[in-house]
Amino acid sequence: MNIALLGYGRMGKSIETIALERNHSIVLKISNATDNFDFSNTDVAIDFSIPTAAVDNIKKALDAGVPVISGTTGWLDQYNEVSDYCHSKNGTFLYASNFSLGVNIFFEINKKLSQLMATVDGYSTEIEEIHHTKKLDAPSGTAITLAEQIIENTKYKGWTLEQPNADEIHIEAKRIPEVPGTHEVTYNSDIDSISIKHTAHSRQGFALGAVIAAEWIKDKKGIFSMKNVLNIG
Repeated sequence: MNIALLGYGRMGKSIETIALERNHSIVLKISNATDNFDFSNTDVAIDFSIPTAAVDNIKKALDAGVPVISGTTGWLDQYNEVSDYCHSKNGTFLYASNFSLGVNIFFEINKKLSQLMATVDGYSTEIEEIHHTKKLDAPSGTAITLAEQIIENTKYKGWTLEQPNADEIHIEAKRIPEVPGTHEVTYNSDIDSISIKHTAHSRQGFALGAVIAAEWIKDKKGIFSMKNVLNIG
């Protein structure tokens, strides 16, 4: 399979390593914002760029008839626009806030736990996420996904990085050098606390998941998520 890398930072380089190990070819690498996208002989594009470039990258791939997956976070206020654009092009698009196979299982555990906790009074909910200092957005897309799952199943109506109101989930976003990604959801009461936690040991898990998603999506049409790739949930 021939892969175009739209974004060639740390994640792009990790994806390249995994893709080559799985006998794929990298036919395009985009490091900086540019209009010179040559999608010749490209089977799938993988976008791990920056929030300000992601939408244009995705649209350019869709314009070229190339399936595109994106792991860039921080642009989701335009997600519906991109989805509509994909439909208008009869294209193929997959977004995930996190491509790690373990995190996507963690999402399912979080959803189930929130459903259980919704039936119990006296607990407050908070989320902590820790990433490397070069991560541009805060909170992480993964933390937002976790919060949205909880909001969907409980009394909470939103999330905040500030001091929360009673109907808000507090997300604490920490930036520490060389931390690939840690997410913890905690339910606190006067009597006890319940926590679930995912800790990434390296970027390899994210890169592997992205390549697996690219392999899965290659000949499909439509809009997908990692739940489709993993057949979970």
